[in-house]
Amino acid sequence: MSNGRTFSATRNTDPETTSVVKDFLALIKIGIVNSNLVTTFTGMFLAIQFTGRHFLQELDVLVCIMLGAALIIGGSGAMNNFIDRDIDPIMKRTKSRPTVTGRFKPKFVMTLALSFLIVGEILLFTASFAAGMWGLVGIFAYVVLYSMWSKRKHVSNTIVGSISGAIPPVIGFAAIEPALGPGALALFLIMFAWQPPHFYALAMKRTEEYRAANIPMLPVVKGFKRTKYSMFFWILLLFPLPFLLPELGNGFLVLATTLNLGWLLLAIKGFTTKDDMKWANRMFIYSLNHMTILFVAIVIFAIFS
Repeated sequence: MSNGRTFSATRNTDPETTSVVKDFLALIKIGIVNSNLVTTFTGMFLAIQFTGRHFLQELDVLVCIMLGAALIIGGSGAMNNFIDRDIDPIMKRTKSRPTVTGRFKPKFVMTLALSFLIVGEILLFTASFAAGMWGLVGIFAYVVLYSMWSKRKHVSNTIVGSISGAIPPVIGFAAIEPALGPGALALFLIMFAWQPPHFYALAMKRTEEYRAANIPMLPVVKGFKRTKYSMFFWILLLFPLPFLLPELGNGFLVLATTLNLGWLLLAIKGFTTKDDMKWANRMFIYSLNHMTILFVAIVIFAIFS
């Protein structure tokens, strides 16, 4: 009987525990954390290869960088949720966030965010002074320049937000090579140019929600046609950027150009499509696959270059 009651109690609390974990992961924006850790690792790995060091000898730095980056990205995400708790209830995409439902109180969210940011920065500075400084740049760009300033005031908010999204690979690179170099610049520019068409596709899908929340996203202010031209422009800018990494060989350049060409052709289809929402969804999915394949390829080609 005792074992039966214990099992029943455990079973009954599982959904609650699962819900808390789910809300916590939503609070720190785990999807953004994971994607940015891919680029952080790529930056560090590329620096190791370019400087002729051995990966296994840098495991302590790897732990500090990956954990530190995860914490500052998660902390910044939680801070963004804290800042946006007045507009999130308006949007379908964000109305279930724990800061909206009341699962996590504002004081707790702020405490968690600051704790993550402080501990994360300590870990980054432990890896290298340059990595810690670039971490601070990323935090400032996302929390202040994007979340507190441009998001609600300027149609260029997506471009401003792209600065912070391009910082993680630089943090990883700086942990090994503080002086950075062309490799770090290439990764920064690739991520910077990749983000506008990625987020514009999402903004098109959520245009009416952004309009209701009074967020001046490009599709809201300028319309779909202007947004499509901007996406086309940013994808074009991606084409020369892989050539800043000639060390990775011709195979990488061919792959990167093929990925960019596929995205460009899909962007061109947007000018004649009869279903903007379906097209925007395809652009969004393609952008995710583009980034993942490209950065995994950078690691693979760096190993064999």
